[in-house]
Amino acid sequence: MSLLAALPRSAFPRWALGRVVALAALATFGAGCASAPPGASALRVDESPAVRDFSFERDTFAFRNDVRALSPERDDLYANYCFVLAKGVRQFFTFARFDPGAARLDRQGYVERVRRVASRPPWHAPLAPADRVVIPGYANLRELSRGEASAVKEGLGGRFWTFVHWTNWRVVFPMPRRHQAHVLEEIRGELAAGRLVQLLITNWPVPELNHTVVAFASRANGQGVELTIWDPNEPERAGTITFDAIHGEFWATRVYATRPGAIRVFRMYHSALL
Repeated sequence: MSLLAALPRSAFPRWALGRVVALAALATFGAGCASAPPGASALRVDESPAVRDFSFERDTFAFRNDVRALSPERDDLYANYCFVLAKGVRQFFTFARFDPGAARLDRQGYVERVRRVASRPPWHAPLAPADRVVIPGYANLRELSRGEASAVKEGLGGRFWTFVHWTNWRVVFPMPRRHQAHVLEEIRGELAAGRLVQLLITNWPVPELNHTVVAFASRANGQGVELTIWDPNEPERAGTITFDAIHGEFWATRVYATRPGAIRVFRMYHSALL
């Protein structure tokens, strides 16, 4: 999904766009100097941290984010919701609890439960089991989103704010090798701490990839690190992003509808500012 391509050129006055880009530049380079999460620097190069309690088959949505460019003749697509879905996977993983033995709700009941989950900032600490939003009648997110797809989509909410989120403008800036290596260090530290990591990925200015995925595991790979990802555009199987330590860059090894090649990677929705 291309956020920039989805917005008309006239969406912002030139002066406003300039200010947004300038602010994004300051934040982007400031974020490159931020300290890594606890434990990140202590990881050995050959370690492969992963979120151990996360299951691709259990803890992800059964439906996909459609790519409008691949089906331009259809007007019923659930398209351009990749940021909503990636954020939602994180929110369900940290704020929801499933109770398959409880009686099922009606459609509106599930809409309200999903809204309660989606209303919590994804960067907040996980809730204790007793404090989580209970989802009755289903064993996990995959089952819920398969059986109550329309209710889940409505409860997750709209996509407008994902289009205009100010950090999206980071995709227009080149990133030094040091910045991308630091992003990898942060990702590995978050995974080691048991937290899913949402990533903004882009190969801009190629109008192909301005997208978000969720990293849940990593694997040392000799000359780099492979990140295993859940891609909202491809719910059936996991994808892969590779960090090439020799060239200091990320590579789209297997990302849906994207040619393998160099990309830039940023962490997304991991604080109130970023």
